[in-house]
Amino acid sequence: MYAVGDVHGCADALAALHRVVENDLAERPVDDGSPAGGGPCSPLLLHLGDLIDRGPDSARIVATLAAGPPIPGVPTINLMGNHEWMMLAALSRRDAEAQRVWLENGGYESLRSWGVPAKAPPGEWPGLLPPEHLAFLRDLAPWHQLDGYLFAHAGVRPGVDLERQRWADLLWIREPFLSWVGPMLSSDPDLVVVHGHTVTAEPVLRPNRVGVDTGSGRGGALTCAVLEGSRVRFLRS
Repeated sequence: MYAVGDVHGCADALAALHRVVENDLAERPVDDGSPAGGGPCSPLLLHLGDLIDRGPDSARIVATLAAGPPIPGVPTINLMGNHEWMMLAALSRRDAEAQRVWLENGGYESLRSWGVPAKAPPGEWPGLLPPEHLAFLRDLAPWHQLDGYLFAHAGVRPGVDLERQRWADLLWIREPFLSWVGPMLSSDPDLVVVHGHTVTAEPVLRPNRVGVDTGSGRGGALTCAVLEGSRVRFLRS
């Protein structure tokens, strides 16, 4: 499995990382991680949210992913980040505070990427965006679980069962998640959470979590975690 961290509007970096993933698949077929080295299995590509804002090409990223899997033959799952949530809130609530918060956190750059005129009033924003792009954003999943990993943009509320996790935590949490040293979910003590949201200079690898936001859109690299059973390695663009 390939889990891509926060992209933040950097479409060229994402396209380059997709090429790195494609080459990696060609050179190293995904292993199932069994003790016997059980051979290749089906790959999966995940984007962990915050596709948009800050960088110049949010619209191009959404258009690419809304059109289907960017790597032929590799199923793709796209998760919601707090920036997608902020954008949708600004578009749907007609709430001046929600609009201000989004604009101050990269919304100006996103609107510009969709060609929305700077003087367009907020009430006109939804009508100036492609309906298929809005549908893609609204359909983003809050989490995905597979093969001992839980993928969520920001993390989880430690000790809370998965079915009782709040969207606010999955999309926004930092503490106590980041400093938690025990099992993240008591119902599944071996589960490892793979997340973005919190920027670090290098990817984070701990027994209970893997962090892959290395600052794309803020001058840092775009990072992808490669998960092969219990083995984790990283790719960058």
